[in-house]
Amino acid sequence: MTPKIALIGAGAMGGAIGARLVETGQSVVVFDLDVDKANALIAKGAVGANSAAEAAAHADYVITSLNAPHIVEAAVFGENGIANGAKPGTLIIDMSSIDPDATKSFAERAAGLGLRWVDSPLSGGAPKVATGELTLMVGGEDDDFADAREVLQHLASNITHMGPAGAGQTTKLINQVLCGLNFLAVAEATQLALDAGVDAAKIPTALKGGRADSAILQEYMPRFVAKDYRRTGRIDNMVKDLNGAQDLARRTNTAMPMTATCAEVHRLLTAAGLGCEDQAALMEYFAGPPKLAD
Repeated sequence: MTPKIALIGAGAMGGAIGARLVETGQSVVVFDLDVDKANALIAKGAVGANSAAEAAAHADYVITSLNAPHIVEAAVFGENGIANGAKPGTLIIDMSSIDPDATKSFAERAAGLGLRWVDSPLSGGAPKVATGELTLMVGGEDDDFADAREVLQHLASNITHMGPAGAGQTTKLINQVLCGLNFLAVAEATQLALDAGVDAAKIPTALKGGRADSAILQEYMPRFVAKDYRRTGRIDNMVKDLNGAQDLARRTNTAMPMTATCAEVHRLLTAAGLGCEDQAALMEYFAGPPKLAD
């Protein structure tokens, strides 16, 4: 019998997760405060619900894909939240990217209500979930991880159990440090190539398989060259994640000077009104200030 999955949050990432689950034959009940986002997924075959509690009441698993700890908290423990409708023993799979300490607290609260919790933040974005090739880093109890895998296998090709609750979120912060620094390095190198008169569009091919190669180099240098800003992520979301990494670094007394610089560049672009743009808009940082008219 196909398990029923409730999806709370049908934004850019949640909608992609829901679409993939429906495409692979899963039974999905969706709720989002934004009715249009929920309706987009309902049109693809999901069933709608009027609240998170109602969605959870019909589900064996509940996936949350939300943008901040306070939103996750409200969706799970607030009025008409998941905890008000879910059956005892329901497994909550939080695929949001939030603070590890908040995650540990939520997992403890859920356990006190007879619910189970794993944190399963992701890497790869909407393009990878569409093909079932996400990378997932999971925190939670061993048995809960094994249970969650039954659902997550439809979304990801690389699923790793990192430890207890919060370990997945900690690993995601490390992932975002590596991604943020790589995005910035590739953008900077692209600008150098352009200024030096080298055909930057050929660089990914020239460096493929070498030590400087990376998925970000292959995907993003051509986009940097073309100033292709089609959105697959957001600069302000990277700010959120780098802030989280810096908070963790302060708690662990870890020096992270490169991350600090990277975070400041992202904050500058956000302050300039580019927070909603894709990482490809990092090229605007290297364009310099606009020239004043004579």
